[in-house]
Amino acid sequence: MPRLSEVIAALENLWPAERAESWDAVGTVVGDPDQDVRRVLFAVDPVRDVVAEAVQLGADLLVTHHPLYLRGTTTVSAGTFKGRVVHTLIKNDIALHVAHTNADTADPGVSDALAGALDLRVVRPLVPDATDPAGRRGLGRVCELDHPLTVRELAARAAERLPATAQGIRVAGDPEAVVRTVAVSGGSGDSLFDQVRAAGVDAFLTADLRHHPASEAVAQTPLALLDAAHWATEWPWCELAAAQLDEISDRHGWDLRVHVSKTVTDPWTAHAASATALPRGATAPPSSATSSPPGATRAPSSHAPGAPN
Repeated sequence: MPRLSEVIAALENLWPAERAESWDAVGTVVGDPDQDVRRVLFAVDPVRDVVAEAVQLGADLLVTHHPLYLRGTTTVSAGTFKGRVVHTLIKNDIALHVAHTNADTADPGVSDALAGALDLRVVRPLVPDATDPAGRRGLGRVCELDHPLTVRELAARAAERLPATAQGIRVAGDPEAVVRTVAVSGGSGDSLFDQVRAAGVDAFLTADLRHHPASEAVAQTPLALLDAAHWATEWPWCELAAAQLDEISDRHGWDLRVHVSKTVTDPWTAHAASATALPRGATAPPSSATSSPPGATRAPSSHAPGAPN
């Protein structure tokens, strides 16, 4: 049975803290280096529902992608939401370790897991890590499809393969355009438009696309945009990371029990669809806002077996 310090050392080999962005907050947040670790839970967010799941599971270590304290704090009072997380973890002898931007750029990393969930073949990093002589690490991935799809078909594949969310997949661009190459980036990706255009891909799948960057991107090129929920684009990494730790456990004879959280922590809970979807450039009838009731809340899209719902 390994100690926490041994498991953390293995995780640091996968995602070295020095490869995180300077603004990031990665590494071990809570935990006694000498405590034993039997059961590990991977999740995207270190929020109360996930911590409650870790307690119920009897986990000794919770590994999350998103930091608990990204901007620092002056208190861990249990009267605060994040302080309550810290108190619950400590009271239940559960350590918390974070791998964020160091997991984004890893080989394999967050975007490799996203590409794998969509059956895309990774060609190269979208933004290569200059410190990697092999040219495999970096932010985002440039990918190829096994056969061409329309933008509409690719969006449907993403809606089916990624965990279901209220948002589903938003599309910008011609839904019938043919896609052969795709750039993907788990999490927020609209800071990468320059690199996406330089890659010459047909489509870009990411999350958190804002109005102005997206509008400018589709105005300048025929690039199609597929905007998924932030959490959904990063959840596949949890399965990848769990498999990596399973392999390490087997190699060392640790007999760890490694789990992936099925708790949905996407903050959006419902989606009221517009009564009529208008193509870009169309003009809505003056009466449309009052004569047609808004669509009912849509059920989350279907998803791959084993993905949270």
